[in-house]
Amino acid sequence: MPEQVTTGALLTCSMGVAPAPLTVLPVVKVMATNMPAATIMDNIMGANIAPFAMCNSMSNPAVIAATSAALGVKTPAPCTPVTPAPWSPGSSKVLIAGKPALNKSCKLTCSLGGSISITSPGCMTVKLGG
Repeated sequence: MPEQVTTGALLTCSMGVAPAPLTVLPVVKVMATNMPAATIMDNIMGANIAPFAMCNSMSNPAVIAATSAALGVKTPAPCTPVTPAPWSPGSSKVLIAGKPALNKSCKLTCSLGGSISITSPGCMTVKLGG
C-alpha cells in the first residue's frame, strides 16, 4: 500500500532540475505522524508546490525565449509550475475533508510539459488502502 503524503514530502518534475518540497496548509487539521496530511487538491503553485529551480520544457514560453536568445541552444529558464488539475488518481478508500488522500503513487501534470511525482512522501508509517 502506498504511503500517505504530508507536508515536507519531496517532489520532482520531469522537466525541472532540482527537487522541491510539498507544503500542506493545516486548514483541514488532519495529521499523519504530526504533519499535515495532503489531499489531491494540494496542487496550488506557491501555496503547495514550489518551483523546481530551472525548467527544461520547450513548451515553457520562458525556455523558448531563453533558447531563442541563445541562438537556438536549448537554455533552461526559471521554473514556474502551472498545475490547474488535481493530483491523480488519489486514494480510492481514504478521504480527508471529502477529498481523496494524496498517496506516494499520485502524479501531477504541469501544463508547461512536466510530470510531477512524489519521491519521498514525508510520512513513511501511514499506509493508505487504494
